[in-house]
Amino acid sequence: MAHFAAILYMEKPELNQQFRPQHLDYLHTLEQAGKIFAKGPFTDGTGGLVIYIADSFAEAKELAEKDPYVLEGVRRLELHEWKI
Repeated sequence: MAHFAAILYMEKPELNQQFRPQHLDYLHTLEQAGKIFAKGPFTDGTGGLVIYIADSFAEAKELAEKDPYVLEGVRRLELHEWKI
């Protein structure tokens, strides 16, 4: 298993609160499945970070791209493998 940092840059702040419940529900489901190491917003309001646990970059990308924030264009995804 590897760790992948999903940086979620704010793109449409006006939609952030509308899709926040779906985003948090999605992450909660993945946490329960052991697929999230850490998560949280940036204090300056520019986005947030999710550290996924996955077998491959492809799996992490699939998980990150299914986040409602990404699907709805609220946040722009940048994904990197993270070496702890």
